[in-house]
Amino acid sequence: MILGLDAFAVIMTAMVGGMLLLLILLGVFYPGSGAKQLDWKPTRSAEVEVQNEIDDLDQMLEAANERRRKRGAQELTEEGLHDQVREHQRESAKRRDDYMADLEVAQMLDRVNERRREKGQPEQTLEELKAELGL
Repeated sequence: MILGLDAFAVIMTAMVGGMLLLLILLGVFYPGSGAKQLDWKPTRSAEVEVQNEIDDLDQMLEAANERRRKRGAQELTEEGLHDQVREHQRESAKRRDDYMADLEVAQMLDRVNERRREKGQPEQTLEELKAELGL
């Protein structure tokens, strides 16, 4: 009986493996693509997507200008908006650079104080290290 179950399992495994192999070979060697077989076409072209993005940006700019007009502020132009974005990016980069510089100094202070503790010397403060480095 155990021999019968083993033979059944081998036969079923071979059948499933054979069908899987047949499907893979059919997919590889059948002419055309799956999209062609399904008659699939994208719902929108890349040009339509780009135009939709442009329209969205125009609508957002117009809505922002409407709010600005109600407040009595000057309207934004597309170039003005690009200038604002560039300024925000510069500010963000400066804040990131300042943070990274402070982090590096803090890490350096940790290493300096670790070595000073090993030598039995008093720890150095952050202000002392900055003064020593000329920061």
